[in-house]
Amino acid sequence: MSRPNIILIMTDQQRADTIGALGAPWMKTPHLDRLATEGAAFTECFVTSPVCVGARASLFTGKYPHGCQVFSNFQPWQPTWVGSLADQGYHCVNIGKMHINPYDAPGGFHQRLIMENKDRPLFLEERDRAIYDEWDKALRAHKLTKPSRYNRHAADPEGYKQALGAFEWHLPADMHPDNFIGDTACWWIGDRKNRDPLFLQIGFPGPHPPYDPTPDALAAYADVDLPVPTVTRAELAAQPPAQQKLRDNMIEFNFDSIAWRRDVSQADLLRLRRHYAANVSMIDHQVGRILAALDARGYLDNALVVFTSDHADALGEHGHIQKWTMYDSVVRVPLLFWSRNLPIERGSRDDLVQLFDVAPTILESAGLSVPADFEAQSLWGALSGRADHQPRDAVYAELARDHIQTGSEFILMRRDRRWK
Repeated sequence: MSRPNIILIMTDQQRADTIGALGAPWMKTPHLDRLATEGAAFTECFVTSPVCVGARASLFTGKYPHGCQVFSNFQPWQPTWVGSLADQGYHCVNIGKMHINPYDAPGGFHQRLIMENKDRPLFLEERDRAIYDEWDKALRAHKLTKPSRYNRHAADPEGYKQALGAFEWHLPADMHPDNFIGDTACWWIGDRKNRDPLFLQIGFPGPHPPYDPTPDALAAYADVDLPVPTVTRAELAAQPPAQQKLRDNMIEFNFDSIAWRRDVSQADLLRLRRHYAANVSMIDHQVGRILAALDARGYLDNALVVFTSDHADALGEHGHIQKWTMYDSVVRVPLLFWSRNLPIERGSRDDLVQLFDVAPTILESAGLSVPADFEAQSLWGALSGRADHQPRDAVYAELARDHIQTGSEFILMRRDRRWK
């Protein structure tokens, strides 16, 4: 059999409990449901770092953060195994978010259509690594102003404080960043001459905050009863000092359009979670469009499709928002494998796996040997039901001090079936 096309679709900050077919009946995700039911779903996949670049560098190098020496969002890094696929004859393309540092580095790809900056005004905060990405250029061409924490606050200071990062998208729907990525990917797929094999990495910027669905997507969740956490003062008081300092920082500073508060009501959390769920459903719709575009061009006849996220979001659990903690709500993410022709056993499985295990799995599917220094483990044994498959007995995550997690020099998680 010829080498398969490899499609790696990644979101940013998507929780594991956001796929309807995997135990989240409140979610409207028909296309992810299809991948999960027709393919293989790992329900216990844990990231190696609860921040974007730490997790992504780990995935694209096959090493834990301490192995690739990338811990924070501002450290420079480059993928390693993408170039190996290119050397093997794959045409390697990235559309959307990769979070390479610097943002516009080639990263081993033949072509990159970059979209990185969802909320941040470029030169105000990004400084030396700032670029104008494809979305910035499109907004400019349409004479539209990128929504950000600053212009949202200026327009409605009190409403901004109450929103907790949840806003309706008010620009044209096709200029929403997740829709923009889907449109760009479908255009690229339909416009190019087929050249197999293909490695296509598509990075959605959502559902990372601001939680900003279009009005129609949000309306679909208007009456949906989503689970909302209950947090007690006793729980907050019992958290380690580093966790308490993180909450203080999230309240004091204005990260990603979220004005977090000490006392967040159940109604506030329900509203926030409806916005977040609507963001996921928007991505689900674009995933369906992308798969249809690939299928129309024949790419899916011999392909491996992988869907996952770099880390998740507390969404109010344990009194926290966003990431930078080791709670399961942050370090557990979706991981789906689908293929029409490769020997994947259908169904969900609860093996303990790590996000960076995707790397040797992709290399093995491409007929490449796994580098000896990889700390990641191929999942093909589990995917194909091999008798010699040895699941992990524990998973790990690492987090270093940065400008947001300032309460500890280093945090290490070890989690097995029972204990963390």
